Amino acid sequence: MSCHKRIDRALKRAVRLPLTCHSRYVVISDCHRGEGSSNDNFLNNQHLYYAALEHYMKRGFYYLELGDGEELWENRHMERIKDCHSDVYEMLERFEKNCRAIRIYGNHNMELKDSLPEAVILENREGGRDICMIHGHQADLFNSVFWKLSRFLVRYLWKPLERSGVNDPTSAARNYRKTVRYEKCLEEWTVMHDTYLAAGHSHRPRLSGDEGLYMNAGSCVHPRCITAIELENMEMTLVKWTMATRSDMTLYVAREVLEGPVSIK
Repeated sequence: MSCHKRIDRALKRAVRLPLTCHSRYVVISDCHRGEGSSNDNFLNNQHLYYAALEHYMKRGFYYLELGDGEELWENRHMERIKDCHSDVYEMLERFEKNCRAIRIYGNHNMELKDSLPEAVILENREGGRDICMIHGHQADLFNSVFWKLSRFLVRYLWKPLERSGVNDPTSAARNYRKTVRYEKCLEEWTVMHDTYLAAGHSHRPRLSGDEGLYMNAGSCVHPRCITAIELENMEMTLVKWTMATRSDMTLYVAREVLEGPVSIK
């Protein structure tokens, strides 16, 4: 099965939500929440993520998480992850109780596929294009069809080597050539369907615009920042949350615009 067909298959089972001029969505991907060990790449940015969610909660945004919320390849116990990041999961529960959150699964939390959907489609009620959302591993043969083999290699080979600074060559986030092939597949899909496609997986943030309809929310494990895509007033904005310093030398969590806003057409 081609990568395009795997994307089509995922979208056939998508959760559908309305997209109007009154909609407020924030799209975040690849948190890779772990158990608090040295391999927990989310741990350093947990305070940025929590502050960002507080911001979006207060402003009435709907939270969309595009997969790999948990790192279940390097870790085996979901409850330990929840215990380590209990404040984060309490915040997510607040969104869910208000019916303002959907989390889909990715390859690194594929074990949750029986309880989480695989895709989301924002149906444009203003006459423009819909926005399809997947994690993106569907465009990556090794991390979709052969995900159990990939998980085995990560868990027993690349996890120990990561402590020594060795990058996982099977990861789209750490292998440039693999990322280029992955993004090419997603870009081709948007041309074939004339539809926006938002994903994660590669950890490379990107906003659609003159160059095409493919966009990427990035990740929450960048050094010193997390990235997100905001959808508001029928516009898209790529932002990052990072630490900044005031004139009196106090630190605070800052929201910075990376790209946009871009009109949804």
